[in-house]
Amino acid sequence: MRLFLCGDVMTGRGIDQALPHSVNPVLYEPYVRDAREYVALAEKAHGPIPRPLNFDYIWGDALEELDRAGVDFRIVNFETALTSAQTPWADKGIHYRTHPQNVDCLSAARIDACALANNHVLDWGYDGLSETLQTLDAAGIAHSGAGNDAEQAIKPAVLGTSANSRVLLFSFGSTTSGIPEDWKATSISPGVSLLDDLSKETAARVCDEMRAHEQAGDLIIASIHWGGNWGYEIPREQIVFAHHLIEQGVAIVHGHSSHHVKAIEVFQGRLVVYGCGDFLTDYEGISGYEMFRGNLALMYLVELDSSSGELITARLVPMQMRRFRLERASPSDSKWLCNLLNQLGKRFGTSARSHDDDSLTVEWL
Repeated sequence: MRLFLCGDVMTGRGIDQALPHSVNPVLYEPYVRDAREYVALAEKAHGPIPRPLNFDYIWGDALEELDRAGVDFRIVNFETALTSAQTPWADKGIHYRTHPQNVDCLSAARIDACALANNHVLDWGYDGLSETLQTLDAAGIAHSGAGNDAEQAIKPAVLGTSANSRVLLFSFGSTTSGIPEDWKATSISPGVSLLDDLSKETAARVCDEMRAHEQAGDLIIASIHWGGNWGYEIPREQIVFAHHLIEQGVAIVHGHSSHHVKAIEVFQGRLVVYGCGDFLTDYEGISGYEMFRGNLALMYLVELDSSSGELITARLVPMQMRRFRLERASPSDSKWLCNLLNQLGKRFGTSARSHDDDSLTVEWL
């Protein structure tokens, strides 16, 4: 089983304004009031952006890499509301949305499933969430982590058929990533699949909920939006939580929220990515936290044993956003990422090996 995983895909704000269909550019941020300012920042940093963009433009070199890898399923954390709703969630500093017709960005990259339990999917309220879900459904893109009630929010995105090995993608969020507590879906209100905490008790309950949807031969991915935006430290509670999920049969723990790449672990033969980093964003030209190199992204191309869920190989392709388009990272940037993963992986017994094409492979004890 071959999979593509990545971190945050954010096609709102500046990217939305450069696409064929754009929402009202008015923003409600403390410092930026017009989404077109993010286009201007990106152009100042790297040069003119051709507008309107084709839907496949933003994926750039990643599309060729995906075709070459021949993955079975393509999975992203989609952190943007697909809506034209005009009312933002009150008392929230940043609001992401893109025009519903820009869902073709996901279709252009043949994305199979989106994790939605994150801190931007309800940026435009319940109406925005409802339109997001309807738009993904109409495009034939599976999703998990948000819904019109708690039962719908916990349901997995089911990839594949019973005739072959299925992948069940479950999406969960943690308040540690900035998800408001009142976004939690309940039996009577829409929202996200929000974890009560990262305790062993919550992990056990979550595992029971996932197993309720499982059939023999299924591979389970737990996609979790957790932790802050910056910093390499991984709290012990995240590690214990991830280990418990793996011990209960989860094949991959797909962590995200950090704006930069974090450590990788292989626990009992199963993959744990504690922070994938950003993937598609409109952050070009924004200063601050340069030491973390949040402008560098990774494609996680993962091969699993379909019968056991154990990791066979993990190939990482370094990328970088320029003019709202993903490009292969330079050899020096790829080496920097390799060194970083080696440093971060020491405590977990993992390392990265660099190859002539500047891709990386994960190695583990």
